[in-house]
Amino acid sequence: MKSRKPNTKKRKRETNLESVRQLNYFSVMSIAAEKIAAEALALPDDERAFLARELIVSLDSEIHHNAEAEWAEVIDRRSREIYEGKVQCRPVGETVRNIRAKLHASRRQPS
Repeated sequence: MKSRKPNTKKRKRETNLESVRQLNYFSVMSIAAEKIAAEALALPDDERAFLARELIVSLDSEIHHNAEAEWAEVIDRRSREIYEGKVQCRPVGETVRNIRAKLHASRRQPS
């Protein structure tokens, strides 16, 4: 008989939901909302991403009808700049370290 690996993704999602409850992030969450959240966290990654996007869009008070097209244009332009050698790419780790260092330095300086 094969031993099953524990579902660490599922356990992590359950832990995340529990963390939200413990932090009292939402003062009162209905039982229905908790049930929906638990079911949503059990979905595959791509379905959770789709659902998250739909929920975020539903909270946006301003409707940006052209946002997708505008972002597609930015992505196309930046991809072209990379392909044509007009910009130099840096590893994401290096970029994140630089940003964090700048943020840390700006927080230490009095305003």
